Amino acid sequence: MVLVTGGAGFIGSHIVEALTAAGREVRVLDLRAGGADVRDRDAVAAALEGVDAVCHQAAMVGLGVDLDDLPDYASHNDVGTAVLLREVARAPGVRRVVLASSMVVYGEGRYRCADHGVVAPAPRAVADLDAGRYDPPCPTCGGVLTAEPVPEDAPMDPRNVYAATKLHQEHLAAAFSRETGIAVTSLRYHNVYGPRMPRDTPYAGVASLFASELAAGRPPRVFEDGGQLRDFVHVRDVARANVLALTAEDPVPGAFNVCSGTPRSVLDMASALHAAARPGAPAPEVVGGYRLGDVRHVFASAQRATDVLGFTAREDFTAGVAELTADLVPA
Repeated sequence: MVLVTGGAGFIGSHIVEALTAAGREVRVLDLRAGGADVRDRDAVAAALEGVDAVCHQAAMVGLGVDLDDLPDYASHNDVGTAVLLREVARAPGVRRVVLASSMVVYGEGRYRCADHGVVAPAPRAVADLDAGRYDPPCPTCGGVLTAEPVPEDAPMDPRNVYAATKLHQEHLAAAFSRETGIAVTSLRYHNVYGPRMPRDTPYAGVASLFASELAAGRPPRVFEDGGQLRDFVHVRDVARANVLALTAEDPVPGAFNVCSGTPRSVLDMASALHAAARPGAPAPEVVGGYRLGDVRHVFASAQRATDVLGFTAREDFTAGVAELTADLVPA
């Protein structure tokens, strides 16, 4: 049996469906499904009875509103993971853990300077952002950088509260694995979209925020110049990556990018949603501005997930965006 924490949520519910379709018995622990909390030791211990694998999706997600959110992020993500891992260590029979991590652990993605090779730019300066200079410069010469796919061995550099908690989850899981010998697979999701995305909340992903604007008859507001590069991966592909990690003949430890392998700009996503919306829907507006915790470019190499997990994204972007639009934007 597989325990899926957060199994009633956006990604978790798709994982539950995919596991069930693969013939696995599933148990769900979720605040929305009976009020069980991953921070509740007794609830977690009861949920682990008879379980041989854990898929940990429960988390507080998104960039957040302001630093008032900090204790909640640390509580749900870090304390919740610590409680879960402690009870897994005490539970007989659990042989593997799959952890929902995120591309936010990288901070900015991978950049190359023509003169200095691969470099790690500093956080973008407020003065540059205010002046509309959104691309980070080379930290050595101040020259133009080229963004490249980020591999799993890139340095970790979380740049907002959510990112810090996701990296701490990975660190907690690594310490747990060393102490117990139980393998942990950390799946670093890139920008997940698809049916059942939460809407009308500041904690939702950018695709959902754009769709919520369209549903309200407002133009999607695109920050900066819209050129921020991301990797948008469909939730069914993410669910399939989890199933592969949970059902591989032998547990597969380590971190893996879960992504489509095709970078697209934030404006590309807004435009695709608009194209799939009802006739007369307002077009996206590039409004400038920025969110201080955002990074400029981060997209991934999917090679390790393909080589080790056998994962390659399958869902078509245009069809997936149309499906999301139908789900979130009433006709």
